[in-house]
Amino acid sequence: SGEAPQVPVASRKSGNVFEKRLVEAYIAENGRDPVTDEELSTDDLVELKTSRIVRPRPPTLTSIPSLLSVLQNEWDALALETYTLRQQLLQTRQELSTALYQHDAAVRVIARLSRERDEAREALSGISVHRRPATNGDAMQVDSPGLSNELIANIEATQARLSKTRRKRPVPADWVTADALNSFAPADKSNTPTYARSLAVNASCDAVLLGGSDGKIGVYSTSEKAITEELNAGPAEVTGTLWIETRAVASTSAGNVKIFESGREIRSFSGHAGKVVAIASHPSGDILASVGEDKSYIFYDLTSNTIATQVFTDSALTVAGFHPDGHLFAAGGHDGQIKMFDVKTGTNAANFESTGSIQAISFSENGTWLASAAKGSNSVSVWDLRKAAVIHTIDIASPILDVQWEYTGQFLAIAGPSGIIVQHYSKSTKEWSEPLKSAVPSIAVGWGLNASSIYCLDAEGSFSTLKPQ
Repeated sequence: SGEAPQVPVASRKSGNVFEKRLVEAYIAENGRDPVTDEELSTDDLVELKTSRIVRPRPPTLTSIPSLLSVLQNEWDALALETYTLRQQLLQTRQELSTALYQHDAAVRVIARLSRERDEAREALSGISVHRRPATNGDAMQVDSPGLSNELIANIEATQARLSKTRRKRPVPADWVTADALNSFAPADKSNTPTYARSLAVNASCDAVLLGGSDGKIGVYSTSEKAITEELNAGPAEVTGTLWIETRAVASTSAGNVKIFESGREIRSFSGHAGKVVAIASHPSGDILASVGEDKSYIFYDLTSNTIATQVFTDSALTVAGFHPDGHLFAAGGHDGQIKMFDVKTGTNAANFESTGSIQAISFSENGTWLASAAKGSNSVSVWDLRKAAVIHTIDIASPILDVQWEYTGQFLAIAGPSGIIVQHYSKSTKEWSEPLKSAVPSIAVGWGLNASSIYCLDAEGSFSTLKPQ
C-alpha cells in the first residue's frame, strides 16, 4: 500500500511483513504470497506486537501545489466572511440612519409643539387683559357685570359689624402667652398618604385639610391624630385649601375650584384659563375668591353657587387674602406687587411694592397690618395699611414659604425650610420679640385652638404639631 502497516503480520515462509487486512484479502483471492508467489494461507501469518504507529501527514500537504490549494481555499473562505460582514454592516448603518432620522424628526415635532403651546398660553393669558381699555389709571378690567346688590349689602354689613368691635376686642383669657410659646416643641408627627402641599385649619381647630400633589385631600382629626376622611379633587395637584364653616374648599392646577360637604363634592367652578394658585374666603362666608396664572381673580357667590365677577390685572397672581373686615381683597403678583382691590367695585385701591414675586401674605386681625414675604426672600415685611409703608422687617436668614397671624394679632408664625419662628408684638411696650424658634422644616403653617398649638407641613408631606412641653 506504500504506507506503514497499522496491524503488521509476518509470513512464516518468506518472513515478509504485510498489512493484515490487505494480505488476508490477497490470500483469500489468490492463495499465494504476494512477494514470492509461494502458496500461503492465513495460518502461516504471525501477528507482530508493535507500538501504535503515528500516521504521517497525507502527501497532499507535503507539496507546494497542495499547500497553495489549501491557502486558496482559506483565502476564499475569509473573503466570503468579509463580504458577509460588510453586508451586515451596511444594513446596520441603514437601520441606524433611519432611527436617527426618526429621532430628529420627533425632536423637531416636540420642539414645535412646545413652542406653539407656550405661544398659546401667552396669548391666552393676555387676550382677556386687553379685551377692553381701562377707564382710568387705577381701574382693572372687570369681565362681568359686577357683584349683585345683595352681595354688596352683605359686604357692607359685615364690614360695619366687624370693624365696630375690632379695636375693643379683648384677648381671650385662655389665649397662649409669649412665655408659653417658649416651651413649644414637636409633639405629634404623621406621614400623610396624600403627599400634602397645603394646609387649612377649620374654625373649631378640630380638623385640618391637607391638599396633596396627587389630587387627594386628607381631613386630619386633631383629636384622633390621624386622617379620618379623604376627598378627591381629581388627578391634578391641589394648590390651595380652606374651610368655610363645615364645607371644605380646594383649588387645583387644572383650573378648578371644588367645594365639598359631608364627604362629597357639591360644587365645582372652572372660570380660570389656567392654573388656580390660591383661594381665600370672605369673612361673611358668602364669597369665595380665587387667583390664577391667567392674571385674574374671581369672586364666587356661594349663596347662588355662581361666578359673581372676574377681574383681570396686569400680572399673573400668586397669593390671595381678604381683609378681616371684608372690604379689601389682596392679591400678590409675579411682578412683586401686592395689589389691593375694593371688594365691591373691583377697583385697584393701592399697590405695595416688594422685592420679588409674592410668596405669602397674611392680614393681621388688628385690621391695620399685613405681613408679606417675597419668593426666595429671607425677610418678612409688616405693612401698615394706613401708611402704605413697611413698619417692621423680620429677617430669619432663611427662605420664607408661609406666614400666618393668629386671632389676636399678637403673634406671627413664619415657616421655612430652616424651621418655624414666632414673632411677638407687645401692645404695651410696642416692641417685637421672638418667643419661639423651632427647627421643624415647614412649607405651610397654621394655628390651633387658642393658639395653644401650631400645625405645620414639611416638604415631604409630613404633618407635625408643636405644643407646650
